[in-house]
Amino acid sequence: MERATPTNTRPTTAASLNKTLVGAVVVCFLYFGKPILLPLALAMFLALILTPLVTALQRRHVNRTLSVVLVVVLVAVSMGGIVTMVSLELTSLVDELPTHTENIKGKVRSVRGLGEGASISRLDRLWSEIRAEWQLSPTASEPALAPAPGTAVNRPQSNQATAPPHQQDDPSWMSRLPDLLGPILDAAVALGLALVLTFFILLRREALRNRIILLVNGSLIVTTKAVDDAGERISRYLRMQLIINSTYGAVWGLGLYFIGLEYAALWGFLAAALRFVPYIGPWIAGLLPLALALAQFPGWSQLATILGLLIVLELLSNNVMEPVLYGKSTGVSEVAMLVSAAFWTFLWGPVGLVLSGPITVCLVVVGKHFPQVAFLDLLLGDEPVFEPHVGYYQRLVARDQDEATQLVLAQTKIAPLDQVFDEMLIPALNSIKRDRGRTDVTDADEQYVVDTTREIVEDLVVAEPVASTGEKGRVNGIETPSLDLPDAGARVHLMGFPARDAEDQLALEMLRLLLNEEEWNFEIESAGRASTGEWVEQVAKRNPAIVCVASLPPGGLAHTRYVCKKLRSRLPDIRIIVGRWGLGDNTEIDMEHLEAVGADQIATSLRETRDQLNSWLPVFAEQQAREMASGSIPDAAQGAEPLLVATSNGNVA
Repeated sequence: MERATPTNTRPTTAASLNKTLVGAVVVCFLYFGKPILLPLALAMFLALILTPLVTALQRRHVNRTLSVVLVVVLVAVSMGGIVTMVSLELTSLVDELPTHTENIKGKVRSVRGLGEGASISRLDRLWSEIRAEWQLSPTASEPALAPAPGTAVNRPQSNQATAPPHQQDDPSWMSRLPDLLGPILDAAVALGLALVLTFFILLRREALRNRIILLVNGSLIVTTKAVDDAGERISRYLRMQLIINSTYGAVWGLGLYFIGLEYAALWGFLAAALRFVPYIGPWIAGLLPLALALAQFPGWSQLATILGLLIVLELLSNNVMEPVLYGKSTGVSEVAMLVSAAFWTFLWGPVGLVLSGPITVCLVVVGKHFPQVAFLDLLLGDEPVFEPHVGYYQRLVARDQDEATQLVLAQTKIAPLDQVFDEMLIPALNSIKRDRGRTDVTDADEQYVVDTTREIVEDLVVAEPVASTGEKGRVNGIETPSLDLPDAGARVHLMGFPARDAEDQLALEMLRLLLNEEEWNFEIESAGRASTGEWVEQVAKRNPAIVCVASLPPGGLAHTRYVCKKLRSRLPDIRIIVGRWGLGDNTEIDMEHLEAVGADQIATSLRETRDQLNSWLPVFAEQQAREMASGSIPDAAQGAEPLLVATSNGNVA
């Protein structure tokens, strides 16, 4: 018999190998294509930032070409002015640094003065002695051995001419000129090419958008909406980041100017540019002025003032400006942002470091809209990888009860209890029922999931007691109407039957916890304790008002139909509600089959079941009042079970 394992693994291995090769080719293309791709990336980001400005000019009846020319020329002039200003400031800074030597020496002397205490001095001497002993040569303390008789000793000749060392003439500044101008010319060419590309992208942006839509080769409407939405979100993010960084740099530069630090304009520009570098950029921009303040000012007060200004600006920027302008999160995880910064710095150098943040945000937005690259959103995004119920089930399978409990408790803080049951715990029970037929899920795993979920449910109910539905208010976060019950002590007798297993029984226990115990006497049959026929006869003896049959999917429809058919045949007047909780899709088929055998109501969630039972409650309360007034309620002592049970302990005698 031919084995299936190698046949199944070969395509997976080949697919993984193909993906690895494609990734390697892409990285090589990005690295070796830097001269072309870097200006293209700059041009695309400039176009996204400048598009609203071009659109604003067009709305004022300015020609498209003229609008693009005006905007690009304005950007080119601004960049030229900034580059000139930074170059002059840097040159002046380098020339004036030697004049601050005395201030630096004074700072060093003041710091050394802190260590003149007796204890510190003794430690310093001890360290000096240990370091001197470590550096001492092993033979340095041994006396020199006298030469043996007859041994010739080489002595230096005092009159021997010593050859002068070879002196190499310093190269002239003309020979170093290409090395100095090379990086500057490369940057100027890249910037000029980026501006030219920006001009044509702005001029033909609709045509480029349509080509991208056709390139995706998907649904025209879906792709169009995705491209427009992605472009708008990326453009807005870049504009907001530019506004925040420019404002930050301006305030930083003005603050340093009023403090008296030299070259405040240079530090303001560097702060605005380095804030594009995630997390570490602002602090790098702050260290440079702090180092200059250490050299420029003789005291420490100005240094402390600059440090305080940096901290205040960071707090205001991160907690006020960014949440107001583009939300509390960029949609990118911190780890992904740092890894992306290192990756793009390796590929494209300092410019790649500045562009790493916007590029990563763009990749996350694209991954959210296009299924072909959805892995980008998975790898780089900050949203939870699993949905709450999947994460909860995964932790249960891993036998991690502590984290599973934490997930449920966190969900209860943002959702009512019935929603937590329906959207987190019931799906976990559905999942274990679906997976128990697999070889990697054992009976012990299933039992652990059920037992742990039962413990968590009991803890939740202790922390979240169920309010009475007879009072107007909120039951587990949901507003409920006021029910005018004739007798608050009377309770409707409700029996629950788990169709197959322990998961069904646990779901019934959740339902009981959502009902008000002052209004319902909910009796639950244990799973597997009796056959269906025996249980139907027990129901007939106890004569409840309602029977709730719990049958969690998947499966179980045929057996549930059999139970409903037996109940309806034995008790024609009883009300039957079936809980197919967690069914999801294809509810019509289940409803048709169950209604055909006598089910009065089919519910797909605990909340729906609870609401339906509460809607029946006034009907039985009115019937209870009539029977109590006429004295026609059967006596339980004579063997007949009353329709409404008035006991308070929740158990049927």
